[in-house]
Order: sequence, then C-alpha cells, then structure tokens
Amino acid sequence: MSTSMTSIRTKIKARLKKFVEFDVSGLRRRVLSLILNLKRSTVDELHMAISKDFDVSRSVVASMVGYIHSRLGILRSHKESYKTPTVYSLKEEYVDLIQNVLASKKPASS
Repeated sequence: MSTSMTSIRTKIKARLKKFVEFDVSGLRRRVLSLILNLKRSTVDELHMAISKDFDVSRSVVASMVGYIHSRLGILRSHKESYKTPTVYSLKEEYVDLIQNVLASKKPASS
C-alpha cells in the first residue's frame, strides 16, 4: 500500500472514530452497522430499518448518510437515472476499519 493511501486511510480512521465517539444515542453506530451489513442501500431503506429502533425523520438519516459519504469517504454512490434513488454502497477497502471501530468499546450510556 502506498504512503498516500496509508495517509488517507489513517485520516478516514480518525474521522470515523471521532464520528462514533460523539454518538450519544447509538444512532451513528446503528447506521454504520446497517451500511456494513446491507452492502447496498438507499436512504429510504436505511430509514425504514433505523426507524424500528429510533424515532428519526428521513431527513436526519439522509443527512447522516450524506455526511458519511462526503466527510468520511467510506461510501460510493450510484444513480441509475435521475428518476431512481441513489444507492449507497460501502467501499470494500474500509470494511475492516468499520468493523474495528464498531467493535471498540461503546461509550458509557447516561
């Protein structure tokens, strides 16, 4: 693996840890674990799955997915046409990073 790839991976890991660190309700962990398990999903599919455990709006889920996609850089997005929803998939090279971060000690509940 090249030095620049290692550097990018290190930055993504730090951002991912910080993202999960500030997870007060468990919602962020739930979104990441769904993304990890589903492999490919739309915002609507994620919202349906998450709303079973959390009282969140679709826009909250969409915002979180957008943040994960743009800021964390661990997702790919694909849109068949302008009429179809965007399908997000996890970049394979980050599966182990997410598994490690999710397996790390959960923050104490208040």
